[in-house]
Amino acid sequence: MIVNLRKQHGFTLIELIIGMTMMVIGIGFIMAAMLPREQQSADQIHLIRAAELGQSLMNEITSKAFDQNSDLSGGVLRCNETGWQACTASANLGNESEERTSYNDVDDFNGLSNFEDALGSNISGLYVGFSVNVQVFYDNNYDGISDVYLADGSEENSSLAKLISITVTTPLGTSITFANYKANFE
Repeated sequence: MIVNLRKQHGFTLIELIIGMTMMVIGIGFIMAAMLPREQQSADQIHLIRAAELGQSLMNEITSKAFDQNSDLSGGVLRCNETGWQACTASANLGNESEERTSYNDVDDFNGLSNFEDALGSNISGLYVGFSVNVQVFYDNNYDGISDVYLADGSEENSSLAKLISITVTTPLGTSITFANYKANFE
């Protein structure tokens, strides 16, 4: 009987350990390259939801009257018009201790940061991790800067336009700002 004694070739334990280590490192690099894309994908979904929330809130706000002292029953008279009431002073912009469902002019939303719909229902469960901030101020010259005081410290007669600015921040920290003007004519 003839036995063929050929030397068998295989992998040693050290070679297997080195190979597995290199494979783990390679998979780590691949995962590290894919992780930012995963976060970008999630951020895009958050941006869409933030846009929906911001636009919905902007639609609601711009549908309201210019000022508490405007003629709310048809827009025949404007605040600061001869024979009618003055517009709300810059320092007094904000809601007049009204419930959210009773907001009737744009500056009632100034400082709004809670998640309620127009009916007063809490919708924070739909936007977990999101935040919203609304600012409303007079901006007579449309430069994005509040027209409150002149250089001499007196208040400017700035009752022509209010800038409505809504900032929605996603759970990943991306902020989107929506801005619109409401003018003092109805």
